Amino acid sequence: MKLKLNISPCPNDTFMFDAIVNGRIDTAPFDIEVEYLDIEQLNARVLTGGAQISKISCAVYPSIADRYVVLDSGSALGRGNGPLLVSVGEVDITNPNLRVVVPGLHTTANALMNRLFPHITNKSPMLFSEIAEAVARGEFDAGVLIHEGRFTYEARGLRLVADLGVEWERVTGLPLPLGAIVASRELSPEMISRFEELLRESIAYAFAHPTASRIYIKEHAQEMADDVIDSHIALFVNDYSLSLGEEGRRALHELTR
Repeated sequence: MKLKLNISPCPNDTFMFDAIVNGRIDTAPFDIEVEYLDIEQLNARVLTGGAQISKISCAVYPSIADRYVVLDSGSALGRGNGPLLVSVGEVDITNPNLRVVVPGLHTTANALMNRLFPHITNKSPMLFSEIAEAVARGEFDAGVLIHEGRFTYEARGLRLVADLGVEWERVTGLPLPLGAIVASRELSPEMISRFEELLRESIAYAFAHPTASRIYIKEHAQEMADDVIDSHIALFVNDYSLSLGEEGRRALHELTR
């Protein structure tokens, strides 16, 4: 049967889904059609109910929980992997008038800003891959970087203001849940269970054959350097990606409560 899969073009997603997308494992009974979208576009798609299987920002889940279920596999969750608030020069993080650009109002990055720095309300959404340059040009006082941007900001002359993941761990003691894979409740429990098995198998394949997906990853990545791709995957794909486990689910509940 046809199954529509929506994921981001970022290395952690393409690494995890490579075996499914490129036929390295048997995906029966599904004929899977893939669409690659920016994280905020993915969030918008599930908010309208227009996706069957999709990557989401964990922060958006309360708004879609009646229509989607979080899969146990495929999450981007861990320690030391949070979004970074950066600027050109020194900024006063206590200033409520700080102009901050975020990678979408429904993203976990924005939810962290709301929770950790609630006094900062002057926030503008922008495509994640354009934020660093916008801050470097002086269009905003600071910006929140996700994905590959967190590895390359220093080369653009930007400095770290706050590591939102470190702040989250300091406040909660939990790993940070950034993204998850959800399945529409319109799919049968048997179909959801079968896809979850496939995803876990695909991730295990990726761990066992770490270079098999490199061409596929580079077809979609914003940053092409192998060391950036390796760092990205190492930071966002881990044991929690195979299974959220009890701690992962506690972290997701804490973020979305």
